[in-house]
Amino acid sequence: MIVIANCGGFWGDDPTAARRQVEGGPIDYLVMDYLAEVTMAILQKQKQKDPAAGYARDFLVQLRDVLPQCVERGITIISNAGGVNPLACRAAVEKLAMELGVREKVKVGVVLGDDIFGDLDTLLGKGEPLAHMETGAPLSTVRKDVLSANVYLGAAPVAKALEMGANVVIAGRVTDTSVTLAPMIHEFGWKLDDWDKLAAGVVAGHIIECGTQCTGGNFTDWKLVPTFKDIGYPMVEASPDGSFTVTKHKGTGGLVSLHTISEQLVYEMGSPSYISPDCVARFDSIQLAPDGENRVRVSGIRGEPLPEKLKVSISYAQGYRAFGRLMVSGPDALAKARAVASAFWGSVGGPSAYDDAITQIVGWDSCHPPLTAAEPSEVLLQVAVRDRDERKIADRFAPQLVPKVLSTVPGITYLSDQGRPRASDVVGYWPALISRERVPVRVEVSGKIAEVAAPPRGKGVKVSLPPKPPPTLVLTQRRQRVPLSRICLARSGDKGDTANIGVIGRSRAIYAWMLNKLTSEFVKIRFEEICKGEVERFEVPNLLALNFLLHESLGGGGTLSLLLDAQGKTYAQYLLAAEVEVDEALL
Repeated sequence: MIVIANCGGFWGDDPTAARRQVEGGPIDYLVMDYLAEVTMAILQKQKQKDPAAGYARDFLVQLRDVLPQCVERGITIISNAGGVNPLACRAAVEKLAMELGVREKVKVGVVLGDDIFGDLDTLLGKGEPLAHMETGAPLSTVRKDVLSANVYLGAAPVAKALEMGANVVIAGRVTDTSVTLAPMIHEFGWKLDDWDKLAAGVVAGHIIECGTQCTGGNFTDWKLVPTFKDIGYPMVEASPDGSFTVTKHKGTGGLVSLHTISEQLVYEMGSPSYISPDCVARFDSIQLAPDGENRVRVSGIRGEPLPEKLKVSISYAQGYRAFGRLMVSGPDALAKARAVASAFWGSVGGPSAYDDAITQIVGWDSCHPPLTAAEPSEVLLQVAVRDRDERKIADRFAPQLVPKVLSTVPGITYLSDQGRPRASDVVGYWPALISRERVPVRVEVSGKIAEVAAPPRGKGVKVSLPPKPPPTLVLTQRRQRVPLSRICLARSGDKGDTANIGVIGRSRAIYAWMLNKLTSEFVKIRFEEICKGEVERFEVPNLLALNFLLHESLGGGGTLSLLLDAQGKTYAQYLLAAEVEVDEALL
């Protein structure tokens, strides 16, 4: 058995997490994830200004706390902190190791090959259209505006670095799950076409990749969490057969339960056939069971052959956006906020004068329609625009906001830390596919270089899972109207302009009710003011879950969006607030 501890789910996570994981008890691997789609564009800009930049500098902050202890205790560190400049990150780590007096004991491995930004024209010339996965448009339509281009690599090169003796592995854009799967491949000798075991590693990585989201953070039943103070980061105790247990260090805050793990499993999920560069993991095969206090055992995972192509994350410049905010206090706060908004838009040419524009009243209807008729005593008025013309935003939109404090309603003020709105870059997201043979991958460890061949496609058949028998339920014929949260849990996330909401039944009988009543149409109506596209529904009976994909529901997604919630974080809670009629037997 090996213990893999996560200490970060995104760039900006708790900088003390690494130290707490290392000092909290025995672990074998310390893994962390820093990269998101927009992060790559930011790092590429940094590298263009400074050839020694382009990686996640927070990585060094965490290493300073733990590197000597990890070396002494034999703990291996794996991260995608390399961003778009893994070699510069390696140089910085080696310099830090020298300062800490452990340089001779630190062997840094670097994974290279994911960054294809400099090869785009060559690839296009060789017949790789890098077409947008959703619209089908060729990359040539935005080629001049591209800021970064990175291929999602799998776990194989990370495992190769471990095989070559590295005790610190730095990668660029490997998938979030790869840093967890790679140690299992290395320690257990798994073959790269053993789909079931690889799928188990992918599932383990998916559970812990977002840090404390599986240990009580962002949890529907948050009142059951004993304390959020010193919340424990997750650990996986992995076995050679592919089964594993998710837990956290004893004495830490948070909670690990069937429901905290189930919620994280449906987070940012699409189809239950979860595609990774290493395999297709069947999320509808996962079996969860309690394994003691703050321990959940995961087993039974099935996998299918890896996809033919690799996914590419491409970012490109798509204009500018700006946000302006004014505080409006009661009485009649809503009426006054609307009057201010009307006056403001009248002075800047109206919303139609910009590529996109929006008005939101924070504290009333900023994320979703109000859940109550009671008017708030104060609200935050937010106005936002997006346009390709930066001067239009700077010269027309921005100067007209603060003057409304003196020229409109009483009980209004501007925010002391904001003042006049400022235009900022908008980064568009372009997902594409590329042939594996076009992506040469290599690993460097202590001056030695190894080419990493594409994993074998192998043989495999689509996994066929037996249907679950429907539960029997004696109905009372007495009905009650209750919020959906009374019978379900849920978590939501984002992929581009698509939001996902995974809904979990609190019993098998409730899941049977969900299959009949919780339809795509129900969700579409609930989000009719937000969701402009179709709503897809996927069944995940082993988790008693339904996963909904709300297409065109995030205002373009990422930094393109003007919505207050551009990542769909609040969508699950709004769905759970919907009132439904159920038989009392379900309660």
